Amino acid sequence: MAKTLRLTQIERKEISDAKMLEAAVALIVENGAGQLTLKDVGEKAGYSRGLAGYRFGNKAGLFDFVLRSVGEDWLAELTSVTNNKRGYEAIAAALDAHLAFCEDAPIHVEAFYRLWFDSLAPDSALRNVILGIHRRRRADVLGWIAEAISAGDVPSTVDAELLADHFTTSVSGIVYHWMTNPDDLQQIRTLHNALKQAMKSMLKG
Repeated sequence: MAKTLRLTQIERKEISDAKMLEAAVALIVENGAGQLTLKDVGEKAGYSRGLAGYRFGNKAGLFDFVLRSVGEDWLAELTSVTNNKRGYEAIAAALDAHLAFCEDAPIHVEAFYRLWFDSLAPDSALRNVILGIHRRRRADVLGWIAEAISAGDVPSTVDAELLADHFTTSVSGIVYHWMTNPDDLQQIRTLHNALKQAMKSMLKG
């Protein structure tokens, strides 16, 4: 008689977290973050109405979980595609990966940025999380440029601070534009390619 495989507590938590992430992402996109309740997330994920509340405490805890989960997936992909790259090569790879992320996991990207834009409210509990993500994104660009300058690929006269600011604000703006018409993927491709060309030109000094 075959033995029944029993999941460990850690495995059960990983499965329930994955299901609640998908439920939360879907509800944020469908109804907006303001309308979401922990009860709805638990029930949509197939669990009791109290599990999400027990796991995350409140909506801020749930939103923090969504941001960090999607952000970690993106960071892993970004690290992979930019490994051993610098300057324009790294920036272009990052933009190509961002476009692919938007195309392959659109509702995750939309949920992530809905929470990003909601965090601009003065009393948002997510503000520090978003600021940390923004600073990391900017620091990555500055690092790629610094490495390219050190290698002699980019002139030392390049304004790395300005370029990094242009990159970060443009990426957020592209996503905001896309969210107004998410079915128009060709437009987001065009905007990503235009940003790549702008970065290439700015790196010439």
